[in-house]
Amino acid sequence: MERLPVQYFSDVLCVWAYVGQVRIDELILQHGPKISMEYHFVDVFGDISGRTTERWRERGGLAGYGKHVLEVVGRFDHVDAHPDIWTRNVPTSSMNCHLFLHAVQEAAGSKAMEKAAWAMRQAFFVRALDVSCRSLQLEIAEELGISREDVEKHLRTGLASARLSNDIRGAVDSGIKISPTITFDEGRQVLRGNVGYRVIDANVQELLKRGGNQHSWC
Repeated sequence: MERLPVQYFSDVLCVWAYVGQVRIDELILQHGPKISMEYHFVDVFGDISGRTTERWRERGGLAGYGKHVLEVVGRFDHVDAHPDIWTRNVPTSSMNCHLFLHAVQEAAGSKAMEKAAWAMRQAFFVRALDVSCRSLQLEIAEELGISREDVEKHLRTGLASARLSNDIRGAVDSGIKISPTITFDEGRQVLRGNVGYRVIDANVQELLKRGGNQHSWC
């Protein structure tokens, strides 16, 4: 049986992707053999000192954004955040993180990339570490048993860059600007932002019932 493609776009520094990861995990747990999770990255925090800071300039800058993140995380019992989030060891860009994660995927596969992405999110949100730093990223890889040399090879050859370029182009072509965004049925169905698990599950079940790519009569 052909698996149902599920396209998942996120920024690794996005708080809504962080708190929503539990929904993706549940989706895989319930429908794993029937779906194919395809991970992509969208540029939300690609320029933190410029674009992100400017957007929050009149609301307290990065300190104000950090306060907002703590308020968001405080609504959920399954995640935590460091009290100095977004004011201590602030990353320069999520793009370097995404580049590393694509290198992990090329080196060790999608499952390894899933684990590395979650480890990176925990390092940032819980420990307030600068996850844009390459040395920290490679430490994460080694802690997960992923070959440092293989990761560095895919960074060096440019293959990870090609994969990230494809993500960015795909997001632009599809009009995806929000993290997280889930698309189904060749982009015909789109769920943006903080969407509950039951809504995600209902979309997947409906597509599985009618055979994935077949258009709905309605």
